[in-house]
Amino acid sequence: MRQPATQIIRNPVLPGSHPDPSVLRVGDDFYLATSTFEWHPGVRLHHSRDLVNWRPLGGALDTPRLLDLTGCPDSGGVWAPNLTYADGLFHLVYSNVSTYAGGFTDCPNFVTTAPRIDGPWSDPVPLHARGFDASLFHDGPDSWLLNLVHDWRPGHGGSAGLEATRYDRSARRLVGDPVRIVLPPQADWIEGPNLLRHAGWYYLLTADGGTGYDHQVTVARSRTLTGPFERDPHGALITARHHPDLVLQKAGHGSLVETGEGQWYLAYLVARPEGRRGPCVLGRETALAPVTWTDDGWPRVPTGLPALEVPAPGPAVGGKAVGGKAAGNEAMRTGTDEVDGSDGSDEVDETDGFDRPVLGPEWSTLRRPATPDWISLTARPSHLRLHGGRSPRSLTGPSLVGRRVTSAEGAFEATMEYAPRSFQHLAGITAYYNTRNWYFLHVTADDEGRAVLRVAGCDRGVLSVDETGGTPLGGTRRLRLGLDLRGPVLRFRYATDGVWCPVGPSLDATVLSDEHAEEFENGQIRSLGFTGAFVGLWAWDLTGGGLPADFDEATWHPLR
Repeated sequence: MRQPATQIIRNPVLPGSHPDPSVLRVGDDFYLATSTFEWHPGVRLHHSRDLVNWRPLGGALDTPRLLDLTGCPDSGGVWAPNLTYADGLFHLVYSNVSTYAGGFTDCPNFVTTAPRIDGPWSDPVPLHARGFDASLFHDGPDSWLLNLVHDWRPGHGGSAGLEATRYDRSARRLVGDPVRIVLPPQADWIEGPNLLRHAGWYYLLTADGGTGYDHQVTVARSRTLTGPFERDPHGALITARHHPDLVLQKAGHGSLVETGEGQWYLAYLVARPEGRRGPCVLGRETALAPVTWTDDGWPRVPTGLPALEVPAPGPAVGGKAVGGKAAGNEAMRTGTDEVDGSDGSDEVDETDGFDRPVLGPEWSTLRRPATPDWISLTARPSHLRLHGGRSPRSLTGPSLVGRRVTSAEGAFEATMEYAPRSFQHLAGITAYYNTRNWYFLHVTADDEGRAVLRVAGCDRGVLSVDETGGTPLGGTRRLRLGLDLRGPVLRFRYATDGVWCPVGPSLDATVLSDEHAEEFENGQIRSLGFTGAFVGLWAWDLTGGGLPADFDEATWHPLR
């Protein structure tokens, strides 16, 4: 049943790291697919009936058969998935980026299909690796794969434009040579192509201006699928590039969906920086905007700006949907100085007592699926057992179970039972961005084999360990660990008898931001920052023996 017209969509609808949204409606059901990079399971899926309330479905690519992230670089892996529906099947196109540094991008693209959104997903079919941000467009019996063409050559800007290749749905393969999409020339990088057909036109949505504060969604149209296309003379469909005081920034990479009542919405990514265009610890998130069509056939977001609140779909009245252009303008709240800056989400405490036989959809695992060789929810009832994995710099075999940070202020807590035998055994909770940027409150053993609680950190690859400030634990094996995130400040704490005690100094939370993670060397990309921050449970065993730690009652408490 549709929600009443007075319902409000509060952005971001998917807080925390949920970038590059691909939106789809099948009957009365809406689905969103978002990027997951080096985290398993790949491609996070969400479901809604009203565009207001979204239910996590977990990840589609949940086995090595579907996705192998072994050796995946930071912010590599799954970029910009695309979800479509044809012939009674969901079609999921995704990349698995293994290299992007030094001017090269190795980005093999795959397609898998399923009769239901929860699978089973077919064996992936390789498509090509000519470029990334691949998407499928179904035009009646015909289908086409669109993508950016990556240009590795120095001085060529990294992009050779967009192309389309015919895809045979029955044979599940590409057919013929790619055809270049003809667009008017422009200086900015063009990526994220999504094509739709409406009222006799082919409309091409692209992500322009990079993934930072100049990001935008632009629209072009043509009478033929590959062009020549003309750009909307009005300018960007949505962007915050000229409005640095908006709460929602980096608006871009969009896809369109039509409701059953004939209303249109744009799904796009945003970011909520710390301060005026400051660092984005939460990463890039998913937002929605209502779209109307002009008399001359161009789509419009009422203000052209990302907004904290927008009208939800309304029922059709007299053949026309409630909440048209005027209503959309009235209800849009962009979040400038006159707005309090709240994200508008209705988050509540989320506690996992680990009573289920599998991890819940809120959890992700780093670079490998949650298989019994290193993780168990049944070895000890109502506990998550992690067998210690490899070091933080390893691109294979880590033992980290994390969840996205969804609020600029919040707290994460977990109970842990652990008996380290040496300084090479460590387990605890983490605030994590990537292999080069993280904080770790952990239990380990000192040189005499005594259990001690310590804080370690890594800032752009530089390690630090507070050995002098460690807390001896004596015979204590079970304790509660916590962290508090207050905007740019992170603090750790612990409790053994219900009384919380601080551990270590105040820490710089912006180390866990997209901006801080991005590094260049001699003008070339060294490391990208695409994932946003995670909090989670982490166990190391640098002896290779897999010493286990048991976790219980993990809680994320967002404050705003």
